Formats: sequence, C-alpha cells, structure tokens
Amino acid sequence: MPLPQFLLMIVAVVLAAAATLWFSLANGVPVVGLALAALIAAAVLRFTRDDHRL
Repeated sequence: MPLPQFLLMIVAVVLAAAATLWFSLANGVPVVGLALAALIAAAVLRFTRDDHRL
C-alpha cells in the first residue's frame, strides 16, 4: 500500500474515532460506558475468532 493511502487511512480512522467520542459525549453517554462497550466488543471479537487458540 502506498504511503499516502496509508496515511489517509490513519487520518480517516482517527477522525471517525473523534466523531464517535464527540457524538457520544454530547449525548450524555458516560466515558465509563464507552470504555465498557469497547472492552466488551474486544472480548467478543477475541472469542469469536476462528483460530481456536486461547
């Protein structure tokens, strides 16, 4: 992947994360709730992978 596309992809991910945080916090979602949702999503992804390793 060429460097400009890679950097553009990183910028897009950072902007999406910032927009998500801004929208959530603006609507009164507590930071602890966001952190808990992120941990649960990471655990679900970890245990639903198809490599059958722990």
